[in-house]
Amino acid sequence: MRAKPNRTGLIAALDTPDAVRAEAWARAVAPHVGLVKVGLELFCAAGPAVVSRIAAQRPVFLDLKFHDIPNTVAGAVRSVCATRPAMLTLHGGGGGAMIEAARRAAEDSLGEARPAILAVTVLTSFTAAGLAETGVAGGPVQQVLRLARLALEAGADGLVCSPHEISRLRDAFGQAPLLVVPGVRPAGSDKGDQARVATPEDAAAAGADWLVVGRPITAAPDPAAAAAAIAGSLPG
Repeated sequence: MRAKPNRTGLIAALDTPDAVRAEAWARAVAPHVGLVKVGLELFCAAGPAVVSRIAAQRPVFLDLKFHDIPNTVAGAVRSVCATRPAMLTLHGGGGGAMIEAARRAAEDSLGEARPAILAVTVLTSFTAAGLAETGVAGGPVQQVLRLARLALEAGADGLVCSPHEISRLRDAFGQAPLLVVPGVRPAGSDKGDQARVATPEDAAAAGADWLVVGRPITAAPDPAAAAAAIAGSLPG
């Protein structure tokens, strides 16, 4: 497992149910990104085979956000390890035993070649009011820090967080955890359904390892040029 980049890297999110389109995007952006993301939409439409095919273009960040009892999540991790993802996600709210089971399953399946295990903290669509509706008090930052500590102590390699929590996580846990950051939008871009966002430059300066960018790349007239522009804006 080697997921820590030498500088802030770019992940292009292939959010579509169309496998042909996703594979075309992967080929187009491959020279400009470190990884490509396969999420629930594409995985549910096209299955594990598309992950393996896309992995031939660039390493895959498999973002399925597993959240279930430890035994079920361990089984799911073993299954998806057959596609050789570079990184995969599960919900930090699943608890320490679930995270430990996921890491053990990845190690048993692939050894040192296992994917990095990333715990999703608080989705970038959530505000403090949205969290309160689910019974979580204190706001996103406090919940991110709570789940981060739990996940890292249970063996997660890193965290998925919004740009707004990067600095607080670095202050609390240092440089070791891998921080993968969605909710990244170039200046002037539509926020869409994201609530806690930042520009690529600001997220990189705060200490992100990887930035996940979807629609500003894939909805652009030229996805390759859009990816190149974002990658070029990141500090060297």
